[in-house]
Amino acid sequence: MTAPLYQYPAKTVLGRVVAKQRILAHVRSTTKLRDRLRDDVAQITWHAKLAHNTLNLPGTHDVPELQVFVVTLKGGDLHRDVLQAIDRAIPFPILFELHGARGIRVSAAYKRPSQADPSKWVLDDHYASSDWLPAESPRQPLPTAIDLKQLYQQLLRSLLPAPARQGEALPDQLERLRALDALKKDAATLEKRLRNTKQFNRKVEINAELRSIREKIADYDT
Repeated sequence: MTAPLYQYPAKTVLGRVVAKQRILAHVRSTTKLRDRLRDDVAQITWHAKLAHNTLNLPGTHDVPELQVFVVTLKGGDLHRDVLQAIDRAIPFPILFELHGARGIRVSAAYKRPSQADPSKWVLDDHYASSDWLPAESPRQPLPTAIDLKQLYQQLLRSLLPAPARQGEALPDQLERLRALDALKKDAATLEKRLRNTKQFNRKVEINAELRSIREKIADYDT
């Protein structure tokens, strides 16, 4: 997915380095997570704070503020566990920019206050990401929005592999895309099984199952 890189207004930019130990202090630390932070991450920077007092956009219950974090990589990519650890340590939605040898990649997971306990946040398991973009790619102004929730939704939707349907809410769009991804994985598994199956009757059964899944994919994909 190719999404634009955004130019954050000067008033929003913080440029504060965040110590890795501060992240580990707020999450359940494992040996793998500590190793990934040490081996894969050169620096974590709280790059920008998008809030009413920095962007002149009103916050909402769902998105009182939106943070932008830059993670400078030592290698070519970063495991999702590291992004999840930062997300869980910071009580606001986050848009990540990964800066590495392959360029810049924007990534984010949908994050919202818990309905059961508004002081806690619910983080989606899936991270939507852009393609790797050249570091020198031109940056665009932030999209126009009436509040921070709308801005957040626009930024997150720019990372999704398919557009929203008419009137489709963001949670519904994410659920549909998750279901679509699962169906595509099932179809790939059946296609492999079909190639490796010799028995004619079994091929017929697999073909019928595959045709049904492809019809569902077409429904979810439009």
